[in-house]
Amino acid sequence: MPKTPKPYSPSRRSLLRAGGSVAALGALSGCGVPAAYVKAGDRAGADLSATDKRLTWANWPLYIDTDDNDATKRPTLDAFEKRTGISVDYIEEINDNDEFFGKISPALMNHQQTGRDLIVMSDWMCARFVRLGWVQRMDRAAQPNVAKYLDPQLSSPAFDPGRRYTVPWQSGITGIAYNHRKLGREIRHVSDLWASDLKGRVTLLSGLDEAFALLMQGNGVDITKWTAADFHKVCDQVRTQISRKQIRRFTGNDYTKDLVSGDVLACQAYSGDVIQLQADNPDIRFVVPEEGAELWADSLMIPDLARHKTNAERLIDYYYDPEVAAELAAWVNYVCPVPAAQDVLASSKDKDTAALAENPLIFPDTTMRKHLAIARDITSTERVEFAKEWNKIVGL
Repeated sequence: MPKTPKPYSPSRRSLLRAGGSVAALGALSGCGVPAAYVKAGDRAGADLSATDKRLTWANWPLYIDTDDNDATKRPTLDAFEKRTGISVDYIEEINDNDEFFGKISPALMNHQQTGRDLIVMSDWMCARFVRLGWVQRMDRAAQPNVAKYLDPQLSSPAFDPGRRYTVPWQSGITGIAYNHRKLGREIRHVSDLWASDLKGRVTLLSGLDEAFALLMQGNGVDITKWTAADFHKVCDQVRTQISRKQIRRFTGNDYTKDLVSGDVLACQAYSGDVIQLQADNPDIRFVVPEEGAELWADSLMIPDLARHKTNAERLIDYYYDPEVAAELAAWVNYVCPVPAAQDVLASSKDKDTAALAENPLIFPDTTMRKHLAIARDITSTERVEFAKEWNKIVGL
């Protein structure tokens, strides 16, 4: 575990590019989603785990712990290999949800192997994989740690009740970040972004799936069951703020630079980014608005026909050991999906590590949790229409 705060580097979440891939969805619609669907009985392939002690894991960059002195070493993963004898080919190849979807979807829709036993996608994209039948149901009996320690608030999203096909890797909150000293006041509501003293000093996230939920919550919407009317109302509001020149721009991976430089005083932001920024600038604050904020997760999935399913399930369960989860949380600084890891960090003899246990952006307290909700996903039918409208607004 780190003994001092890490210097800021772009997080996995901030690497997201603007999403809403209408082209990818159009291609699926063209061939027909029913034709792309894989029935439950056709998803499993021959599992070689018993005799072939390896697996291939595709993940995002900067999304696992690394050794402070050697970035090629990943302590938790190295320990798994040593403990189990399973060799892991860890590939940092996912830089964008839609891009990776396009990369492996031809194999999955044609019922072919992807060459990967484990992948990590944002939950809104996981929903698409689950609907299409492109991932295998996990054997929870072989995953006692997941069954025991998975955060109850993340345990049953609408797209995967009971988390049968997905398991959160890391979680986070989309809220508002702002520079308290330069702004000179607190931000408590989503509507505070539209105040006159913030004119031209506000940014919103450009990706549809990253932006819409928080804006709806500002309108008092229950994002677990939002409607098309709720979405169109948000679009109208954003268009109004653009015409008022309230919004400086829409951002992807660079909103943190604007906030640090002072060009922007308030913005939509991810909790994990702000933890890193605060290490250098304590004036930067993160707020869960009183109306609520979106709780999201990036989740592990086992694609159809994966050749090492049992090995992959074993690795997933390993990361739900509270000791391992704590080590990972101390490095990535996102919301830990294993609440029991909090006690592990709190017992650390290192002061800085122990302090992480008290950070509500890693372990949300009861009060904060009451204001967090997981948005229902955008259906395939809605997505084509909504993405076109949103992308036109943000200039994509």
